[in-house]
Formats: sequence, structure tokens, C-alpha cells
Amino acid sequence: MATIIIRNLDDDVAERLRLQARLRGVSVEQEARRVLADGTRVSRAEIAARAAAIRARQRRHRSSGVDSIREDRAR
Repeated sequence: MATIIIRNLDDDVAERLRLQARLRGVSVEQEARRVLADGTRVSRAEIAARAAAIRARQRRHRSSGVDSIREDRAR
């Protein structure tokens, strides 16, 4: 397990975290772990959207793989 120290955390954020922890009946540390775990999950839809955005930025190749194989075989 990793240990993390967060410096210069805004007082309002810390207070909201304490309030959330109190409402859930857990420690601030446990609530911070939950918030971090939930905030770093990536859904399949998000992964697909990112992949589509990357594909959209790339130029299409004019040659096909078949052409490359034929050229290679002709050598």
C-alpha cells in the first residue's frame, strides 16, 4: 500500500471532506481513500471516447497492408 501526503489542501476542501466523512460515519482518511478511488476509475465508455479521439487526430494511410506485403514479397 502506498502512502500519500497532501500539502496545501484548501481549508474549504478539507472541511467538506470532514463533513462527508462524518455523514458516512467513517474516518476522514477512509473517506479520502473512497473519493480518490472513485475519482480515478475510468469507464469503458470514457476509454472508447478517448480512443476515438486519438483515431480521429491521425491521418489515414493511403496504402493498405496488402500493398506493403506484395512489395515485400517482390524483393
